[in-house]
Amino acid sequence: MSAPSLGSTGTGRRAPALAHADGRLLRDGRPHRVLAGSLHYFRVHPEQWGDRLRRLSALGLNTVDTYVPWNFHERAPKDPRFDGWRDLTRFIRLAGDTGLDVIVRPGPYICAEWDNGGLPAWLTGVPGMRLRTCYPPFLEAVGHWFDKLIPRVADLQFSRGGPVVAVQIENEYGSHGDDLAYVHWVRDALVDRGITELLYTADGPTPLMLDGGTVPDELAAVTFGSRPAEAAALLRSRRPGEPFFCAEFWNGWFDHWGEKHHVRSPESAARDVGGILDAGGSVSLYMAHGGTNFGLWAGANHDGEAIQPTITSYDSDAPIAEHGALTPKFFTLRKKLTAFGGAPERPVPAAPALLEPRTLPVRWEAALRDALRAMSTPVRAPLPLSFEELGQSSGLVLYAAEPLLPSGTHELTVTGLHDRAQVFVDGALVAVLDRETSSCTVAGSGRRIRLELLVENQGRINYGPLLGQGKGILGGVRVERRLVHGWTMRGLPLDEWTPEDVARATSSARPGGAAGFATARLTVRRPADTFIALPGFAKGFVWVNGILLGRYWEVGPQTTLYLPGPFLRSGENTLTVLELERFGHHIVLHDRPDLGPSEEYVETFD
Repeated sequence: MSAPSLGSTGTGRRAPALAHADGRLLRDGRPHRVLAGSLHYFRVHPEQWGDRLRRLSALGLNTVDTYVPWNFHERAPKDPRFDGWRDLTRFIRLAGDTGLDVIVRPGPYICAEWDNGGLPAWLTGVPGMRLRTCYPPFLEAVGHWFDKLIPRVADLQFSRGGPVVAVQIENEYGSHGDDLAYVHWVRDALVDRGITELLYTADGPTPLMLDGGTVPDELAAVTFGSRPAEAAALLRSRRPGEPFFCAEFWNGWFDHWGEKHHVRSPESAARDVGGILDAGGSVSLYMAHGGTNFGLWAGANHDGEAIQPTITSYDSDAPIAEHGALTPKFFTLRKKLTAFGGAPERPVPAAPALLEPRTLPVRWEAALRDALRAMSTPVRAPLPLSFEELGQSSGLVLYAAEPLLPSGTHELTVTGLHDRAQVFVDGALVAVLDRETSSCTVAGSGRRIRLELLVENQGRINYGPLLGQGKGILGGVRVERRLVHGWTMRGLPLDEWTPEDVARATSSARPGGAAGFATARLTVRRPADTFIALPGFAKGFVWVNGILLGRYWEVGPQTTLYLPGPFLRSGENTLTVLELERFGHHIVLHDRPDLGPSEEYVETFD
């Protein structure tokens, strides 16, 4: 019998790709640096995966990392999907074909500014559910999901001939809790389902976070956006025999509606990347390419006072822009990375093709509430039902009741409003409420009024102690001290509508009022990328050929929505708008993005 080849285990499989000893990361026994970048397949159109991976490789990186959002794959319980946009196997293989190693971050919680941190709403909405703990019903649900997911990842490991070289255990758990038995359970769940490559945890660079999230005998990595020397010193004081690995270096930052567009200078980002590399460390750029929160997948944060919904763009001021353009940050970081990588520079891909700018007239199609009523089957209950009770994750719910109001002015209060409600009385808009301003005055005349509340889920919280909160009206609606009973709910899961549903919505009612459905026609000879602006419109949603592109909102910062060429077809295309407040008269297509007024932002852990 011949001796096994170098790197073989002697069992027909190769040894794991990565190991570490004496504070150094090794590959096949030789010193190695992971030079990685985050690129999320779920934020990039599948027809553009290959292009974005080539751009990431040209940045000077040798590895791509991606989260796996559970709710993206399993929208309904016990019905996980891995086809089309959810074909994780295809994405990983494309990365390998591009010459990149792959790091997989399967959660089950991912944060990522993604709706609900990647956890399915059908799970977090279960009464009494205890998330990210050893609570048996939670572990049972994670186990079923991992049964479907992890063997697919295991089959693509380096030891089996694939490009997967490492798998993360949970995600920044030390920022959430200290149920260390749960983190160990996740580690064991990965191993039991076939993971043999390098396992690691990733947490913020503070003693509190490392205490809560790390696992003995598994590599401890850190996530940060500044002061790499301090992070390296802390990690090495706790794990003196381990290599320094920054699992997320925040070279940019995400944006919330109503705030400024966050940027970070190329020089600032390159300086701290250099600090990581000078300390002998490995690094993953978060994000190398941000992509887009298509549909209604954008999450939200909460600052302790108000909800902060994340915008549709996830450009994140990354070196590879949302539409694939190579930014000044790309070339500054490329110079730094290639100097340390030791590999020849790869050719720089050409700029993405763009449509010529143009203006499209808009046709107003269907009045807002008439159309929404026609698009949903009513559900009746004594008190308002939440999204979860209606079996709905995202979108809108139209609540209606007919309370008797005495003559005079009365205070109307919505308890537990999550997140935003337009209040209509007898068809007239009287107020717009949010979580913080959840009351208004209504006039009575001694008769019953038709009270309607159009409630929008603005994105489920993805980080912090409010993770998993419900949506809709979670308490009740009062007129003064008296509860309003006898409600009709119409669920409108906009992101689940088919192209046929979208087409039906535009013809479901007659035009009327200042808001509702509108359409525009776009004829192209050859599809290419473009950027949609909606001047004069206030707030709403855009579909392209019946596929939900995302939200827009005049509060900014972004004023254009990225429309990838693969959404279009040669010939005529239909843009459909659901405007909640105020129609504009035309749609403008631009050849560059406008993400709004910017401000420099560098995250620290002060």
